[in-house]
Amino acid sequence: MRVESTITSISWIPSEAVGGYTKPAFTVGLTHYDDPPPDAIKDLDALRDGDRFRFANRLTVWAEFDGDRVTGHGAEGGLVMGATTVRLGPLGVTFAAVGLPDLRPEPQMGDGWIRFTQTAGGRTALPFPRRIARPPYLRLQSPLVWTTLSVTLYADGRAEAMLEGASPFPRHWVYGPDHRLTMKAGLTDFAAWATQEGPARTPWGDEDSPVLVTAAETALERELSLLIMRGGARPLIRSLPAGSCLVRQGEPGSSLFLLLDGVLGVDVDGRSLPELGPGAILGERAVLEGGTRTATLTALTPIRVAEAPAESVDREALTRLAQGHHREDQLT
Repeated sequence: MRVESTITSISWIPSEAVGGYTKPAFTVGLTHYDDPPPDAIKDLDALRDGDRFRFANRLTVWAEFDGDRVTGHGAEGGLVMGATTVRLGPLGVTFAAVGLPDLRPEPQMGDGWIRFTQTAGGRTALPFPRRIARPPYLRLQSPLVWTTLSVTLYADGRAEAMLEGASPFPRHWVYGPDHRLTMKAGLTDFAAWATQEGPARTPWGDEDSPVLVTAAETALERELSLLIMRGGARPLIRSLPAGSCLVRQGEPGSSLFLLLDGVLGVDVDGRSLPELGPGAILGERAVLEGGTRTATLTALTPIRVAEAPAESVDREALTRLAQGHHREDQLT
């Protein structure tokens, strides 16, 4: 029996993800944040040519099973590196990225299964002045970016894909065998990434970075997130430490929240609901049902949220989102 599967990660810089002395380059238009990638990948090369992402990692695998025994296997894919464009008025200069060798160790095998792993990444050629903790205390070279993907194939025809590790920046989205968005990294940490001293503490040295994986939000939430971030009224960007309460059930509230980064716990009447990751839209029930918060939201990690007035988003879309969330609550 032959079993095949594929997994692809796309890494991009979301709005408001950059901080510190680098942020002005984005706010004045010298370089740019990225639009969210599509829900489904139809042509990865076209996305790269359109400057839609910073880099991608794709892994396609197959295995032949005779009962529980692997009789043959193979893997292909690797890095798809984008570029960085810097603009000065009407002029633009594009800096090609520098890819590192793909890391694809020999697959692991057991009775009835085989697991493939692949790390791909590199760095932009654009100089990136930054402070580091050791002499000479300054580096001009950009930090490394990467993702580590795995796919496990089973003799019964199943396939399991996972984002095993990733650089703390930028944002990483993962697409499954149907080329649709299926999971994402829950946190970005620009400050930690910017202080990277060299390749030693990366997969090309001696360690990977663990990654907090969250489920993908709905297509409707992705649609609404664009309205919140690019609508008429600029949202308020808030950062909260882990353990903070964003809203409490029963309190008044008339604004919407878009979770930009981190993971939120949800509690309704003392009952825990599934955790929420980046891209989730929050607060629509309070807007539609009398201005009272219907859940307590607690930061399980450091979070960043965009808070926007309810009138900045279409009310019909909010109604559909609230109905969808209500159905999910009933199934929990």
